[in-house]
Amino acid sequence: MARAFVFPGQGSQAVGMGKELVDAFPAAKEVLQEVDDALSQKLSKLMFEGPEDELTLTENAQPALMAVSMAALAVLKAEGGLDLAKACSFVAGHSLGEYSALAAAGSFSLADTARLLKTRGQAMQRAVPVGEGAMAALLGLDLPAAQEVVDESAEGEVLSCANDNAPGQVVVSGAKAAVERAVEVAKEKGAKRAMLLQVSAPFHCPMMAPAADVMGEALAKVDIQAPVVPLIANVTAAPVEDPAEIRRLLVEQVTGMVRWRESCLALKDKGVDTLVEVGAGKVLSGLVRRIDREMTGTNIGTPADVEAFLASI
Repeated sequence: MARAFVFPGQGSQAVGMGKELVDAFPAAKEVLQEVDDALSQKLSKLMFEGPEDELTLTENAQPALMAVSMAALAVLKAEGGLDLAKACSFVAGHSLGEYSALAAAGSFSLADTARLLKTRGQAMQRAVPVGEGAMAALLGLDLPAAQEVVDESAEGEVLSCANDNAPGQVVVSGAKAAVERAVEVAKEKGAKRAMLLQVSAPFHCPMMAPAADVMGEALAKVDIQAPVVPLIANVTAAPVEDPAEIRRLLVEQVTGMVRWRESCLALKDKGVDTLVEVGAGKVLSGLVRRIDREMTGTNIGTPADVEAFLASI
């Protein structure tokens, strides 16, 4: 069995996230305390108690999801002596999860990762005035068909494919009117469903350029180490280990498409057959079955998950 450790993106957050791990394991509590200290914010309290609308804010959801992933990883190390370099061949993460993956692989310190994601969330929120951008999921269309929808619907406005998540699951992002046109055009082109998403900004499209500039400045000030295992990057769906290249791709990722389907297939080409989703939710371990039936996914987000995984290795 060859594994990749993968890390979830925005949308997997929920009130109560990480609490079981913290209650059961001191190592998890230490991670959340370090994140709270790095941000000078009681993020852990917000994660455990809500309110949900505040947790869902991009600037909170991004570091919160990373914190749960790193807490779960810390527990694996403390309870089972997990050595990431021996336990998996690659890491990858969906959008913000790419930062979690890099923290897990030793490229970023935990404190730096928390601060970078707080900055990223704030910058993405501020890049586009509320109501000017939107995102929509096009279900039942593959990437070429979704691109046809984008080309037909843009009419001179910003519109692009933002996430290629799985066969028949593509998300588009851009100017609100263009996204609304895309929903209608997609239905005409045979999409099973096409619907606007409840998001606060149009992520992973050129409208995020101001946020990319902010992240370029923030990443330039942070030390990046070579990861202990290669990262499969969102925007290239290819392995990367060079710190300078990682820095460049993280900036590009703000406006670029998350090539998750291709990333999973790239992992398969490298011999990976199992994706281990570390952190909140089960989105990525669910998607892998739709991407390639020969691959399997499992997730580690609760004490029971930790015990089951450690028993399996």
